[in-house]
Amino acid sequence: MGLASLRTLLLPCAVTLLSVPQLAAARGMTATSSTAPGASTVSTPASPAARPADVASMDAIMNAVYDVISGPAGQPRDWDRLRSLFVPGARLIPAHTGKDDVTMTRVLSVEDYIRLGEPIVRKEGFFEREVHRTVDRFGNIAQVFDTYESRHAATDAKPFQRGINSFQLLFDGHRWWIVTIYWQAERPDLPIPKQYGG
Repeated sequence: MGLASLRTLLLPCAVTLLSVPQLAAARGMTATSSTAPGASTVSTPASPAARPADVASMDAIMNAVYDVISGPAGQPRDWDRLRSLFVPGARLIPAHTGKDDVTMTRVLSVEDYIRLGEPIVRKEGFFEREVHRTVDRFGNIAQVFDTYESRHAATDAKPFQRGINSFQLLFDGHRWWIVTIYWQAERPDLPIPKQYGG
């Protein structure tokens, strides 16, 4: 989810959001935190109030993620808008395969993602969009496999990265929340399957 380089840096927004080498480094970092699993390296503040239109539907909240992380180099992102989409304690988790063919994850809080992503979006243009969605829902929980494409400019003919963002979503009876975004970038030896828009 996320910023493409962030995608590989941390985050491929998917929002995905994560590529740009720095984002790739952040997304694909294999170092683990010294904190306990599930614990954040920073305190988890309460989410800012969300724009009602951003959280009114599953479609709206996912579109909001991609909208927040996308933009030209130097354009400030509305990080409070991003924060407002996530439950307190939410996680963004890139999966990265190293040269040794070992795949590892890095568990990030929303604040970790913002801290790592901010310098990258200041330097690199990043635009990420959804190209395919598969949804499984039971009651108030949903799992969404969301295929993304990342570009440095909105007008770029070809994406520099593609992959799948796995969103875990919650509807609390009044609004939608993002609980987790877990993603992996496409590779030559790991093409996106046809069932996910490949």
